[in-house]
Amino acid sequence: MSVVPFLGTVSSAMTGHYATVLIFVLVGFVFAGLALGVAKLIRPSNPSPAKMTTYECGELPIGSSWIRFNVRFYLIALFFIVFDVEVIFLYPWAVVFRDLYPAMGSFIFWEMIIFLSILTLGLAYVWAKGDLDWVKKLTKRPTDGTASAALEEEASTS
Repeated sequence: MSVVPFLGTVSSAMTGHYATVLIFVLVGFVFAGLALGVAKLIRPSNPSPAKMTTYECGELPIGSSWIRFNVRFYLIALFFIVFDVEVIFLYPWAVVFRDLYPAMGSFIFWEMIIFLSILTLGLAYVWAKGDLDWVKKLTKRPTDGTASAALEEEASTS
């Protein structure tokens, strides 16, 4: 008579690992559904016009939603994400470096120095370009009409 192992037990077979993950996923969905259902039953429901308005940092949302946002918000967020994600690579490297130091320590060290120098060059480029400045200077445009004359000349030749 063969003994069938319980689903929750640890198994060395591949299906045992999938079963364990499936059980965790199902328990997660049941827990989330149960929590949302209980919250819906016990929470008060008294909507009012003030509660149904869109919340915009404490300000009343007036005017059109089609407004121009300054691109600096996106640039700063993008630079933060790029450099933040790159710093994430430093932690696993620092953990593994001590174990690999006697064998390939010099090679790994100089790889990280090259990686950090590329990041430093990127930061220097962004800084020199002025994209980290919140308030930028206005660029001067030609006022004598030379730019429009050059555009008209280019359009006529094509």
